[in-house]
Amino acid sequence: MARFTGHLFSLGTKPPYELKEFLGQCYFIGYRSLPLVGLTGFIMGLVLTMQLRPSLVYYGVQSQLPVMVGIAIVREIGPVITALIFAGKIGSSIGAELGSMKVTEQIDAMEVSGTNPYKYLVATRVVAGTLMLPVLTLLADAISLFGAYIGINISAVTSFKLFFIQIFHTLEFGDVLPAFIKTFFFGFAVSIIGCYKGYNSSRGTRGVGNSANTAVVLSSVFIFIIDLLAVQVTSILGLN
Repeated sequence: MARFTGHLFSLGTKPPYELKEFLGQCYFIGYRSLPLVGLTGFIMGLVLTMQLRPSLVYYGVQSQLPVMVGIAIVREIGPVITALIFAGKIGSSIGAELGSMKVTEQIDAMEVSGTNPYKYLVATRVVAGTLMLPVLTLLADAISLFGAYIGINISAVTSFKLFFIQIFHTLEFGDVLPAFIKTFFFGFAVSIIGCYKGYNSSRGTRGVGNSANTAVVLSSVFIFIIDLLAVQVTSILGLN
């Protein structure tokens, strides 16, 4: 995989660039994933609020519910859950698509015709995935916070303005920036693993299925590893 990534940077970054294919992948990876990510974010914020509220009421600190939910979503839950959904949808899609092209010898035909498959197939998907996941995470965080607002108003009455004032008054630069930066690494890991598994798929339909499956599993594992490393780095830098 390291050699595959090295070939991507050495062969896939040279001009001319496949701008049309890149924009098409941004549309598919970003825009087409928004409904699923938005629905997941809304339910996540709603459920998290409804689960936390009884415990906070028991200890008499229910006024801190917006703050706790906001910090949890922005710092950890939003980026990780969105990345996992991204891995399930995009990682498997890339693995299956490139795997099918490998099995049907379309990639070999591209190499014979003089087209650089690293540039056309891999680089466009990796760059699009790296750039689109942070955007999806920001949107998912916003939708999730709105879901949290709905969850609070199921059992109590809180104004929209007061709810978000409490959240943004507590959030700091060190809460938002590390969570946003690590989503770039999440997107890169999911995209490069999906491309690697699809590009090196074995022959036959079973190989395509294995490529899609292992792409999702490996992407999920790498997401947790990157998240662990990000927490350690932010702790060392004093941003926690």
